[in-house]
Amino acid sequence: MQYLHTMVRVKDLNISLSFYCDALGLVEVNRYDSEKGRFTLVFLAAPDDIERAKQDKAPLVELTYNWPTKDGESEDYTNGRNFGHLAYRVDNIYSTCHALMSKGVIILRPPRDGHMAFIQSPDGISIELLQKGDNLSPEEPWVSMENTGSW
Repeated sequence: MQYLHTMVRVKDLNISLSFYCDALGLVEVNRYDSEKGRFTLVFLAAPDDIERAKQDKAPLVELTYNWPTKDGESEDYTNGRNFGHLAYRVDNIYSTCHALMSKGVIILRPPRDGHMAFIQSPDGISIELLQKGDNLSPEEPWVSMENTGSW
């Protein structure tokens, strides 16, 4: 068995791509538009997984955008508790969280322990960020920062 991808339905493809690519740093490696099915699939990889993703088509996040109906209506998606979160390892959790905050991303669970943080996509998908290697020494403003929302 081999892990391939996680599919996430998104309401606005441009807003989601801005979040996943511009803010979080994932890279688009493939896209498929289905006129007949009226949907777009965009496959994203973490920067260190690009070559593997292109070769093996894994590990990926698949953004599924179902086109609006002919009357312009878009489907609203709700999140069930059966889906937990996506997780990514980062080189420096503090600089990653700082960069995300500078792009308007809210840190739901700050990296107070120098190890773990949670953010949320525009569609309410929780994303865990984990420090590569040993935990970083506790630093402000993270140590004093309160949790926001839920993840």
